[in-house]
Amino acid sequence: MNQTKAKETRVFAVVNQKGGVGKTTTAVNLATALAAVNKKVLVIDFDPQGNASTGLGIEKRELTSYDLVLSDVTLEEVIQKSEVPNLHIVPATIDLSGAEIEMVSLMKREYRLKNALEKAVTHYDYILIDCPPSLGLLTLNALVASNAVLIPLQCEFYALEGLSHLIKTVELVRANLNPELSIQGVVLTMYDRRNKLTEQIESEVRGYFQDLVYSSVIPRNVRMSEAPSHGKPALIYDMHCSGSKAYISLASELLKRERTRLKELTTTAA
Repeated sequence: MNQTKAKETRVFAVVNQKGGVGKTTTAVNLATALAAVNKKVLVIDFDPQGNASTGLGIEKRELTSYDLVLSDVTLEEVIQKSEVPNLHIVPATIDLSGAEIEMVSLMKREYRLKNALEKAVTHYDYILIDCPPSLGLLTLNALVASNAVLIPLQCEFYALEGLSHLIKTVELVRANLNPELSIQGVVLTMYDRRNKLTEQIESEVRGYFQDLVYSSVIPRNVRMSEAPSHGKPALIYDMHCSGSKAYISLASELLKRERTRLKELTTTAA
């Protein structure tokens, strides 16, 4: 991104060090919902499992996010189009699992992704980074490169464990590496209204994070679980299922927050 575009493009790290919380599902379907309202969106698959790439039907993965942070390739060279209009992706393969070790000895290792994005001239409205389920160097790179974090939180007891560690990590990154990093929001996933524990978890999370928790919740949904095996986001696989509708609602909320943020910035500048 050049200096002008850097101010226009919003970069979000979709992050939670716990696996199985709906992180990739959120990254892929939120990106699809944003693209559906004519936002230009880039997903960076930064998880060695490459599930975001699979979920968007990307089979050919010659240049990947591994090359982006460890080689001299540019962002433009690793971007691939998805079947979703306005939605592109930087794919990942298992090769990325070695990046953590390879980056350890490098200078400015926490800034590899940020530098790659800043060198690029892009025209995206939003870049969503699908982070691995850990708080290692890959996730640290994503946090340093981002404007804000979006935290998917599974409505189960164990999902709350480690959340304080994640928040502490965000605060440390903000204090030492990326002063503009903020929390865009927390989205409750795998929501089951029939389960009393779900209500308890929701109450605790909303009590702690207050307005940062989105009103939209992502329900447990069979059709949404089936979609990745077909190489499609749920919104393309079945746009009428409850999961798809929830992500459309989430995208609407996110855009509303972004409009409010811009309005506040304009007011402050004036």
